[in-house]
Amino acid sequence: MKAWPLYGIGDIRLETRVRPLAGPGEVLLKVRACGICGSDIPRVFTKGTYTFPTVPGHEFSGEITAVGQGVDESLIGRGAAVFPLLPCRNCTACEVGQYAQCQHYSYMGSRCDGAFAEYIAVPLWNVLLMPEGVTYEEAAMTEPAAVAVHALRQAGVGIGDTVLIYGAGPIGLMLAQWAGIWGAGRVMLVDLDEQKLNFARGLGIAEVFNAAAGDVTAWVRERTEGRGADVTVEGAGSPASFENAMHTTRTFGKIVLMGNPAGDMTLSQKGYWEILRKSLTIIGTWNSYYANTPLNEWRLVLDCISSGKLRLMPLITHRVSIEGIGDALRMLRDRSEHVIKAMYVSN
Repeated sequence: MKAWPLYGIGDIRLETRVRPLAGPGEVLLKVRACGICGSDIPRVFTKGTYTFPTVPGHEFSGEITAVGQGVDESLIGRGAAVFPLLPCRNCTACEVGQYAQCQHYSYMGSRCDGAFAEYIAVPLWNVLLMPEGVTYEEAAMTEPAAVAVHALRQAGVGIGDTVLIYGAGPIGLMLAQWAGIWGAGRVMLVDLDEQKLNFARGLGIAEVFNAAAGDVTAWVRERTEGRGADVTVEGAGSPASFENAMHTTRTFGKIVLMGNPAGDMTLSQKGYWEILRKSLTIIGTWNSYYANTPLNEWRLVLDCISSGKLRLMPLITHRVSIEGIGDALRMLRDRSEHVIKAMYVSN
């Protein structure tokens, strides 16, 4: 099979490997779609994976083509999304089902081989069968969509709330959709990239603002009659948006921090005073909730895609074959084209 192992920082190669086998309790997937995440760019070009060589790719779906010992053969031919985190099952977090907080986890695409490949063997526990009407491309976006809904659930968005989102990338656009699904009265989106904001307008997100072209605090106050947002999500990982979040959130409001910063995050004295004087609630969020309970956010994502409430297909702006993954990674690194979501797709 073809795969793209990373041999060192910046050294990712297309090579032929032996197709893996499904071990006990595992299924073999033919990868049908795998998103290229923004985190894959520093992983490939600046930070590296935890060991070398490792095949990146953690946002994926596929067709079950074989099963290992102890797995029902009737699953062969079914489509599935895959939760990429491999918990230890022994730590205190795992004991209560908080697998994203596992102290000794592995992770497909960064700590072990992922889905920039034609086939991958995964544990059955990590597999969610795709409901009727969900495409492989949509299912491959279950991971970022679950991360987005997890962030909003931390804040407890209420009916009629004003939700302000910093960052108009794929997850920011998903956050905007989720806020509407959750009953928000209005959704406001801020970014520095006018192309992203125009894309958001095309999706029907009317209240957008370019923070590079004006005063975002004044804009939010004007739009909210001086009150500020009920819930603010900092999804850009930017010190500027981190600071602005304190000034654009109402008294007793909530701020969810989910952006992955490239460096240190700083806060001015005035910004810190805003936390104190407005009694703001600052909430961290990480990954998503995946467990065998009705609260499983991955199942929620798939159900909302199936029902038509969550629309993810419009976010895919670039599709490539497996041979094109290397060029797609470089395109995203160099920002040579306007991209929302690039995806490796296989027939």
